[in-house]
Amino acid sequence: MNDIARRPDADPGGDLDAGGPGGRLAAYQARTQVILDLLALVTLWFVLVPPWYYDQDVQGIWWALRVALSVVYGIDLAIRGVLAGRPVRYARANPLALAAVLFPPVRAIFSIRLVRDTFRRGHLTRFLLTAAVLVLDGAIIVYLYERHAPHSDIHTLGESVWWALVTVTTVGYGDYTPVTVYGRTTAVFIMLVGLLTLAVVTAQVASSFVAQASSRTQRSPQPEATPPEVTLAELDRRLARIEELLTVSTPPSQRTDKAPGTRGESRTQPSDP
Repeated sequence: MNDIARRPDADPGGDLDAGGPGGRLAAYQARTQVILDLLALVTLWFVLVPPWYYDQDVQGIWWALRVALSVVYGIDLAIRGVLAGRPVRYARANPLALAAVLFPPVRAIFSIRLVRDTFRRGHLTRFLLTAAVLVLDGAIIVYLYERHAPHSDIHTLGESVWWALVTVTTVGYGDYTPVTVYGRTTAVFIMLVGLLTLAVVTAQVASSFVAQASSRTQRSPQPEATPPEVTLAELDRRLARIEELLTVSTPPSQRTDKAPGTRGESRTQPSDP
């Protein structure tokens, strides 16, 4: 069930009043959703690796941070329940949010919304930031699982980060390789992130080139239309028409008739006495 489901007692077909419980709940979720999703992504390595994979001197810190995450998610669920008007009913209607309080790794499921929103909005910067956080999470997880494993060649965080960068770019030098089941599972996840990132970046670059070519085509001047060609027959017709108009417009008193067979001499009609 969606973590941002509307208030259970709200009318599904009606609009929520901005000043009512539904409006306050929506405003609170709009302010805190991205922050909590990023918190879940950043602490993904922390909640996925059990405490016995850490050193003895940091296991106490691990438990303290683990409880702190549960408290943060619990306070968030309680606030949303109060804003919804019925806290118990809201918690029952959002079992995943309640499970995240008891088991924080569940909260990472909601972080998928960041990637989904990125694809919907086409925000390349946000997508690359999310991918970088996931790759860093994978590098830390592999380091924690591989540093004390037999026959492992990844013993420092720097080596693990180098291996993650080589893997996500699909280069694969092979100088460092995970040997544990959890390390190899994380490696498959990083490979998928790398393929997805390359596909998104390639599509973005291709789209940018197409947009630039289209804008240049629109800015280029359009060729002027050439006038139609005039044939000799059309020219003769036009000249005949002009001559006819000139003849009609000349007064009869100014007309002269030329005698046939003579040149330059005009013959006038005799006038009556």
